[in-house]
Amino acid sequence: MSPSSMKASMTAIVTTGSGGYDQLVCKQVPIPDLCNGEVLVKVLAAGVNNTEINTRLGWYSSSVHGSTNDTSNSEKDQPKADGGWNKQTAFPFIQGTDCCGVVVNVADDVDTGLMDKRVLIRPCIREHGFGSLDNIWMGSDFDGAFAEYVKIRATEVFPVVCNWSDAELGTIPCAYGTSENMLNRANLRAGETVLVAGASGGVGSATVQLAKRRGAKVIAIAGEEKHDKVAPLGADILLGRSANLLVELGEQSVDVVVDNVGGSGFPTMLKLLKRGGRFVSSGAIAGPIVELDMRDMYLKDITLIGTTAWEKTVFPDLVRYIEQGEIHPVLAKTFPLSSIAEAQKEFLEKKHVGKFVLIP
Repeated sequence: MSPSSMKASMTAIVTTGSGGYDQLVCKQVPIPDLCNGEVLVKVLAAGVNNTEINTRLGWYSSSVHGSTNDTSNSEKDQPKADGGWNKQTAFPFIQGTDCCGVVVNVADDVDTGLMDKRVLIRPCIREHGFGSLDNIWMGSDFDGAFAEYVKIRATEVFPVVCNWSDAELGTIPCAYGTSENMLNRANLRAGETVLVAGASGGVGSATVQLAKRRGAKVIAIAGEEKHDKVAPLGADILLGRSANLLVELGEQSVDVVVDNVGGSGFPTMLKLLKRGGRFVSSGAIAGPIVELDMRDMYLKDITLIGTTAWEKTVFPDLVRYIEQGEIHPVLAKTFPLSSIAEAQKEFLEKKHVGKFVLIP
């Protein structure tokens, strides 16, 4: 698309402030101008994540102790001034962390070979290079993919060649990137046993696949009503959310725990880990405040790993896995972009397996 043929405005969902669904406003906004090193991507599909809901609700505030569902049901609460990832959220802005799209324009200093390529955007940007853990996120720290177009640094755009639909590719960036990064940091190896909490969610369902790809034995926790959809992902053992894990598995039975649930189940996870085991997390949807018995940690030489900043290899590896047919998407449902409130409401019901995706 040549600059002369570009229209001046686009439809976007602008999050105007912290609060309820009324803060999600569908409106016309200018198509962003490119700066040096940037490309313009026409959004073909944009995934729905906890992150967008959490940011709108101010869940990242240090004053919030409850689960994401508790926060979503408390719209009478005052907006949280420190509700952003690392600082006050700069409302209004366009959310949207996941993007499958096509490059329609490039800055003068960017290779024109990217034009017309179908791409995935890496949403976690290491702004000071991979030698620093400093990071910013598309759709949280700057405008994202809940729009017809999004601009992004050319370094964060990855062409992908496969027969997946746009919506299927839209399930990948945040969930699979987060999962692969956790497994890298935890150094999950073939033959080890990994326990995946919340295995029916976007990150959880990705983790089951990516852990099996590494040759691990996978124990997955999900609601019993979802087991028929989680089983094909490759779980060796499926347990319900109410299962007594210590009875079912026994103490010191797993090498790695991948837990984005948190909450009251955290102490049990440490008891399940073997000596030298690793606990890795990038979220806490059941609540960020947990009970830690230090003895369970230090007497068993357990490593606790927090992950937000992605490693350099994560995203190119994911593209390779897709192109080589080593993973597959778990697309639960699609919605028009204008139905974002409906999508987020249904998302919070947690009755689905995999990802919801918005189509502009």
